[in-house]
Order: sequence, then structure tokens, then C-alpha cells
Amino acid sequence: MTVPADETPDTSIMIAEVIEEMNVLAGSIRASQREAAARIDPTLQAFGLRILRLLARSGPTHAGAVANLLAVDKSVISRHTKPLCELGLVETQPDPSDGRAHYLAITPLAIAKLEELRAGDTAIVHRRLSSWSVSDLHELARLLAQLNTP
Repeated sequence: MTVPADETPDTSIMIAEVIEEMNVLAGSIRASQREAAARIDPTLQAFGLRILRLLARSGPTHAGAVANLLAVDKSVISRHTKPLCELGLVETQPDPSDGRAHYLAITPLAIAKLEELRAGDTAIVHRRLSSWSVSDLHELARLLAQLNTP
């Protein structure tokens, strides 16, 4: 890794600390996603939950488009879609413009399960942040937005 010429040792140390905290946060998020998937069904994998959330946002979507949006091979989507269909969380709908193709769509059951998860997630985050000052919350939101801006 090359360090910019104008970067001070203190900057390097702080960036390393930020990276470490981001790794801890990413691990916590992965663990919470596994737990959330298991709350829907003990056999559901976290990636299946990602598919459900994507379909909830995008509406009925071709499997190939889901694969592109999640940056995986279409076979991964096929492998995860089968159990989602068996659990009654996803259904396939024919594409009226192409009889060979179909859309993946979440079911009302999946929508209800995702709403339950969202309420629980909101409560957890609220508990963790409710003691923070409004100023600190504003600063966190600002810094996250800055970090998420390419």
C-alpha cells in the first residue's frame, strides 16, 4: 500500500483505527444478518435475506437482474431462490413479454416477515443510539454520508 506524500503518521494511525472499527462493524452486521435470516426461518441463509430485501425494494425482477444487482452468478440466485419458494417467501411470475422468462417476486408472507425484522432492527439501533446527543447523531449521519459518497 502506498501512502500519499502529504499523509502524516497520525493520519495513518487514525485511518488504521477507522479500518479496524469498520471491520468490527462489518462483522457485527454479518452476524446480525445471519440472526435476522434465522428469525424468518432457521434454514434461511443470510444471502436469501439479501434477495428478499432486494425484491422488496425493486418489485418483481428477473433472476439475471437480481444476480447483476447482487454481483453474483445467476446460478447463485437459482440455488437460493428454490428454498425461498419452498418457504413461501418468493414466487415466480411469468414474463408476459417472454414466455420463457419469469420474474421473482416476494410474497405477502415475506413482506410481513421483513416488516417484523425492520421493527426489531429499528428498536436495536434506537437502543444503541438513544443516549447519544443530537449533535453526535448528526455528526455520525454526516460522516457516514461522506464515507458513502464516491
